[in-house]
Amino acid sequence: MAAIAYAVLFMPKAGDGQQSPQGREAGVQPSQQDPSPGRTGTGTDPEPAPTGTPGSQQPQTSAPAGELPEGYVLRDDPEGFRIAVDRTWQRRPINDAGQVRYTGGDFTLIVVPGRDSVQTNGEDPLVYQRDKEPELQPFRDSSWASATGLRRIDVGGRSMAEGQFTWQDSNGREVYVRNLALAVDGTYHVVQVIGPEAQRDKVTEIFEQATASYRSAR
Repeated sequence: MAAIAYAVLFMPKAGDGQQSPQGREAGVQPSQQDPSPGRTGTGTDPEPAPTGTPGSQQPQTSAPAGELPEGYVLRDDPEGFRIAVDRTWQRRPINDAGQVRYTGGDFTLIVVPGRDSVQTNGEDPLVYQRDKEPELQPFRDSSWASATGLRRIDVGGRSMAEGQFTWQDSNGREVYVRNLALAVDGTYHVVQVIGPEAQRDKVTEIFEQATASYRSAR
């Protein structure tokens, strides 16, 4: 069973690190700066429509392991992973993009439990996150975007990359995103939290609980 709980000991808190040159203040497009990825789209937020019904394949609720904040529970997801989420959130079945989505209000937790191969996409999770991860394509496409805290973390034989991003979604909403890409047994797993830019602390809370508790049986 692959675990990433140790990752949170090494990952930056919200606002840590230097802001990428593609920062908000400068109003620079992601394509104009290195190491940020090139602009490839029109700025739309390609959110795949979920398949099935929200109530199908509901995850099992487990007793909390260790200390979880009030309102959070551990979910044993049918797609083979365990994660801590808000107990009131709704789960969407895995979609055509290989994503499981948990949603509550203005916040979304996206989990990709092993989709893209390391062999095809390279062994560096930081490069995968920056250039290839589909969940960050809206960042690459947005005309208004920033990135901070981009770093690779190598712990206990595991490689992962973490970053904090902002962009405008297809509705013109400014969103704040925390993202983790982790290589597990030859595939990349992704844990991403999206929320309003003005509620960074809440996004960080959700993200830290999710990444600290994430386990994959694959």
